[in-house]
Amino acid sequence: MENIASWVAPIATTVAALMTASNLGTRVTGYGFIVFTVGSIAWAALGIATGQSNLLWQNIILTGLNLFGVWRWLGRQARIEEGGQAAAEASEAAPGESLFPLSLLTKAGVTGKGGVELGTCVDAMAGGSSGQIHYLVIGHGGVAGIGESLRRLDWNHARIDGDRVRADLDAAEFDRLEELAKDDWPGR
Repeated sequence: MENIASWVAPIATTVAALMTASNLGTRVTGYGFIVFTVGSIAWAALGIATGQSNLLWQNIILTGLNLFGVWRWLGRQARIEEGGQAAAEASEAAPGESLFPLSLLTKAGVTGKGGVELGTCVDAMAGGSSGQIHYLVIGHGGVAGIGESLRRLDWNHARIDGDRVRADLDAAEFDRLEELAKDDWPGR
């Protein structure tokens, strides 16, 4: 048992950390906590096998926290996202403007003219009184945020199409958009 646990524990913990740190969505994060739970159980087994009570007790606590993470991401948050999706789908059949969940504006892929991928929406700025969206912040390039540039896409150049943002710009026009400093965005 000690030999198996000594391999499962660090591998599961590393894979789970990658899954949750990658921010690939609610479900991947939730499954990451399941893998974390496997890792903490393996670490606890290693603590038992090697007589390390501190390792055992720490991982009993971590198992509880990981189970909370499973509930949080695969239970509560998944249901909230399903509620937003259901409302968006229902609004398609209703008269008037279609609705979309604002949480989409922190993760939606952004496509330009001709279906070219422009980047990923990472945030949006809206009026505090009106609620009107003024602009989107689009992450472009880089890997996992490293080397990424941020661009401002005015809302009048964007529309929501299902779970994506469609921009009325081509790649060259997008590249000419204002580049934003990661910590200094315009107030208007």
